[in-house]
Amino acid sequence: MICYGRTRKNQVIMNAGHIYFEIQADDTQRAINFYSQVFTWKFYEVKGLPISYWSIETGGSRGGLLKRPAQMPPPQSGTNAFVCSLEVDNFDATSKVILQLGGLVALPKFPVPGKCWQGYFVDTEGNTFGIFEVDENAGK
Repeated sequence: MICYGRTRKNQVIMNAGHIYFEIQADDTQRAINFYSQVFTWKFYEVKGLPISYWSIETGGSRGGLLKRPAQMPPPQSGTNAFVCSLEVDNFDATSKVILQLGGLVALPKFPVPGKCWQGYFVDTEGNTFGIFEVDENAGK
């Protein structure tokens, strides 16, 4: 992973809340197709690395995509990853696109009272991710 932090006496200080995320995939082209259609992200292959790697332009946080370097855990064994949730304007419309493109519901839409609507999905590569729609009236 490419790091974007500063250090101070054995501490890593996060820069203004920015994150860098990575998606691992068995079929990188299938993952690129999925995420570019769901979130309109742009993918750019990075040349000169010892692995195939794509940078991801999201319009916000920075990310990358790579071929899964190790076997993923068997189905129904829980998440073995750092799960990211992405803010969307319309939960239901985004959920519909995810399902149309082969994603699965991991945990259906639920209210986080007074905050948002949240749900979790599994992408075409078996990775869990969440989406949320900010709504102060959720669960009220």
